[in-house]
Amino acid sequence: MGRRSTHTPEQLRGLVIRAAHDIIAEDGLAGLSAREIARRVGYSPGTLYNLFDSLDDLVLQVEAMLLDSLDRRLAEVEAEGTADEPLSRLARAYLSVCREHPKLWNLIAEHAIPRGSEVPPWYSERLERLVARIESALARHIPPDRLDAQAIERSARVLWAGLHGLASLSTADKLSGITGDSVEVLVDDFVATYLAGLRGKVRIGRI
Repeated sequence: MGRRSTHTPEQLRGLVIRAAHDIIAEDGLAGLSAREIARRVGYSPGTLYNLFDSLDDLVLQVEAMLLDSLDRRLAEVEAEGTADEPLSRLARAYLSVCREHPKLWNLIAEHAIPRGSEVPPWYSERLERLVARIESALARHIPPDRLDAQAIERSARVLWAGLHGLASLSTADKLSGITGDSVEVLVDDFVATYLAGLRGKVRIGRI
């Protein structure tokens, strides 16, 4: 049974998002249900749908929390680091965040919004902010005359996709069947090889 509300709608939204966050952290996306969220916050399942359009909407809110947390960590790395290897430092920080809460970060790869639905602008803005940080670090490795702004943006997205793929395989314990190298070694190699290619230093048969 739900109880009479003792929270404002905004407070209740926060409680529900936090409950969904905790459930996913413990049991992954498969463990998430309106009934379990309602049980944790002490309201009826129907209350959730007065606050969110759907569970997909709620999951996107959790992902937004994760992206905000990641952005704060990357901002700290940018502020504390030196000019040497800015992209590698960001990649290592990204990997560290993913490994701290693996089920939460696997959510970004596992969850897909229903076909035909549009990604909300507030979610897209967070992804763009992440890509912008990678672009900024990437631009410090590549001379301005080597790549134009469009190429930098495309490369930043490729780097993010590859980095997230490695992190997801690692957190799902899928890398051990592919290689004996640690995910840190693979991330460093991925970044270094990609940068070498952009700089025109990759030679066939010798990387």
